[in-house]
Amino acid sequence: MRHLFFDLDHTLWDFEKNSEAALRILYKEMNLGNELRSFQSFHTAYKKINAELWYQYGTGKITKAELRVKRFHNTLLKFDVKNLPLAEQLATGYVETSPYQTNLFPNAQETLTGLQKDGYEMHIITNGFKEIQDIKLTNSGIRDFFDVVLCSEDVGKSKPAREVFTEALDRANAKQDESVMIGDNLHADVLGAERSGISGVLFDPHKEHKQGTHEWHISDLNEIPAILPWIRKTKN
Repeated sequence: MRHLFFDLDHTLWDFEKNSEAALRILYKEMNLGNELRSFQSFHTAYKKINAELWYQYGTGKITKAELRVKRFHNTLLKFDVKNLPLAEQLATGYVETSPYQTNLFPNAQETLTGLQKDGYEMHIITNGFKEIQDIKLTNSGIRDFFDVVLCSEDVGKSKPAREVFTEALDRANAKQDESVMIGDNLHADVLGAERSGISGVLFDPHKEHKQGTHEWHISDLNEIPAILPWIRKTKN
């Protein structure tokens, strides 16, 4: 087992914490309290709408440009704020602010450091927007751990499409049977990888999945080194 492929958002980079931090900054800077009841109500509505629109984006029903603005426009409409220019301003501000937040999941740095010392070659496969993923990696101090950083935009399809994983293997010069994919999304990361011949590890930090959902199921990144030898045995 030589190559480890990681998802970025929700797996290494704590998307929820960083998103909330960015939204709090924008809420204050743009005086949204004059228009909305509270940050908490705004944030709760945004998270639900954003998740729905990301699903639509992942299935090709909307474009990246539509996602960026609609998630804020639809959120504002929940509060009877019909202001497209404000939504567009929020969309721009969010993309400029969120990637500079630096919250990682517990033990991310330590685990990556140990895996690197153990000789693993590590890579990123992400469905996130290409222009900001490198900013996230660099500012959170983990860019140098990874050789290949593949954004699904480069392929024209999103995980779990087989083409994304095939392209990642090609770029990393890696074989299926010597590769592992670690991600939080059972469908897109884990099962998508396995349909491409790559072993998958489900990262479930909030324990949202039942035990036994997947053979390789972890809740802390520091569990990765211990399970890799067992995964290797199943490949032999």
